[in-house]
Amino acid sequence: MRKRPKVALLIESSRAYGRGLLRGIAAYLRTHRPWSIYVELHGLEQPPPEWIGAWDGDGILARVTDRHMLKLLRGTGVPTIDLRGALVDTGLPLVGLDSAAAARLAFEHFRERGFRNLAFCGVQPGTYRFLDQRGAEFERLASDAGCRFERFPGNDEAQSATTWDEEQRHMVSWLTRLPKPVGILACHDDRGHELLNACREAELAVPDDVAVIGVDNDEVLCDLSDPPLSSIDSNTAQVGYRAAALLDAMMAGEADVTGTVLVKPAGVVLRRSTDALAIDDRELAAAMRFIREHACDGINVDDVLQKVRLSRATLDRRFSKVFGHSPSDEIMRLRIERVKQLLVETTYPLPRVANLAGFEHSEHMGALFRRKTGQTPGEYRNACRAANGFAAPSDEG
Repeated sequence: MRKRPKVALLIESSRAYGRGLLRGIAAYLRTHRPWSIYVELHGLEQPPPEWIGAWDGDGILARVTDRHMLKLLRGTGVPTIDLRGALVDTGLPLVGLDSAAAARLAFEHFRERGFRNLAFCGVQPGTYRFLDQRGAEFERLASDAGCRFERFPGNDEAQSATTWDEEQRHMVSWLTRLPKPVGILACHDDRGHELLNACREAELAVPDDVAVIGVDNDEVLCDLSDPPLSSIDSNTAQVGYRAAALLDAMMAGEADVTGTVLVKPAGVVLRRSTDALAIDDRELAAAMRFIREHACDGINVDDVLQKVRLSRATLDRRFSKVFGHSPSDEIMRLRIERVKQLLVETTYPLPRVANLAGFEHSEHMGALFRRKTGQTPGEYRNACRAANGFAAPSDEG
């Protein structure tokens, strides 16, 4: 009888991110060889269990928090994968969220809504490198697009705030000084929740004056926020699934890995904190609202022109200036996003997906989808299923 590998999971169960990783690992194990799992339910910053130093197992999946923990893990001599990326030069393979891709999603989300003032709210620089990377990419995108950009905390706030109340006062002062309307990427949902509290303290309207988006889509925290917090889905189940697959290969001697595997975020989960259009041009705002509401109803630009008092040339020019692309591009973008959603969340055949996304023919939808994504609808659906632990493939093209 084949021996079950013994695997330790040093992953917090107290937060949505950690629970998502555990769900992904479980999804992998449902369709592959079973493991004997050693896990203790704990919080993110708790020290590793005492027994890990003498661990006589076969593999470890861990959210490495500090150098002491890293030393213990490396001392075991067994294949180990880091699922956090907080430290540099660990010598361990890393599987985690693509922070640059998360920043790009946030930037595109604000750009689609017409925001020209952007900001990043992080933690003290140097605390976590993946959060620094998130902020740096967001700043780069804002700069390249000619947007005004601000950051919190700056050097003064980072050095002087010693309590939560004091930092909230700094945050209120910072928010008050920002040019409005402004779109802010919070480094994670905890920070987004704090920002919304500070907006309320500063009597700033959300999302009209300040729009806030977080990262990780912690549904409980996002829904507890006032207003509910938009967030980027970190695709944690896929991160966990990919990490489990890699560790399985390492334990079987099929892989010797020291690099990094980055998983793309699943998308933006829209809630009220960013449900706004930062556009002074009323005709343009009306055009965008109509497109968002009816893109999947089979509309074209002529239908949009019936709702606004603009010529096609004027609409194209104003639309491209604010959003960076044409009205027809926006209609197609929204339809493709709807196709992605339907492919992932349903088992509908392609003709029905096409109909619900506003395409007359599934062949036309398939050709455009492949041009935009590099995959056929069937390939995209299969990839998403595999990443989330679904064994049954689709043979649709």
